[in-house]
Amino acid sequence: MIKEVEFPSEGVTLRGLLFLPESQTKRLPVVIMAHGFSATVMMVADKFAAAFCQAGLAVLLYDHRNFGRSEGEPRQEINPWIQCRGYRDAVKFAEKLDEVDPERIALWGDSYTGGQVVVVGAIEPRVKVIVAQCPVFGAEPLEIDPSRENFDIFKEILTRGDVQGSIETTTGPMPVVSSDQAGTPSLLKPIQAFRWFIDYGGRAGTRWINYATRVLPEMPLPFRPTLCAPFVRAHTLLMVAPEDEMLHANYSVARQAYELIPGPKQWYDIAGGHFGLLYYPSELFDEASRVQTEFLTKWL
Repeated sequence: MIKEVEFPSEGVTLRGLLFLPESQTKRLPVVIMAHGFSATVMMVADKFAAAFCQAGLAVLLYDHRNFGRSEGEPRQEINPWIQCRGYRDAVKFAEKLDEVDPERIALWGDSYTGGQVVVVGAIEPRVKVIVAQCPVFGAEPLEIDPSRENFDIFKEILTRGDVQGSIETTTGPMPVVSSDQAGTPSLLKPIQAFRWFIDYGGRAGTRWINYATRVLPEMPLPFRPTLCAPFVRAHTLLMVAPEDEMLHANYSVARQAYELIPGPKQWYDIAGGHFGLLYYPSELFDEASRVQTEFLTKWL
């Protein structure tokens, strides 16, 4: 069973889908999911949600602010601080649902949101499990000390700071993907990104648009999820592609973040680069969804 749902976040309404097993008889663990960079909920994230639901889990899958069915202006603007706040608001909404056990909450993220769920999981004690696939932790190893002091500053920014203030870096608006980087540069440059986004984003009903703006507000600390890694207490699965094409999904940087996570954790290498597991149906999707489902059902 799939229900349309909505909840407030930062003065706007975020919209998504609630997946519930047909044979539900008790309160269920819930997996809270949001799409990756500029995508929408109907671009294969819904297939992962369906797989988790088939295993007996409730799933809340929603569009980020400014994307898809969710409200927010400017449209197609990506602000990681705001997106993390959206995850926290999704947790608040999900734990009050009659169908959900508030003591068993998981976060799932892909690509850009793969790093975000580590941030939110470190800051939000209600999160018991984290699944991050092909996560973005940065192009270069972290050079800032991931200390308690810096984590407290990071947490203060996320929970109470002005994350829509002065802009340090603005990229766009420009195409998300392009087949001609010389003539029409895009935010995501690898040809693999172009092929996947045009294929899946171009399908009916996705509400995907091929342009976006990426903003990084000026803050005391940069948005680097690795700063939060030492303070994660949830069971954490990082599913990482050794041949990832995306610059900021650097394999060794993800490994640095993983080594800093102290809690129960699992590292899983998967073939196919950044987008291989996002092709449905495929053997890589089946492998990824099986491993993730086993991890979620084991620890929730």
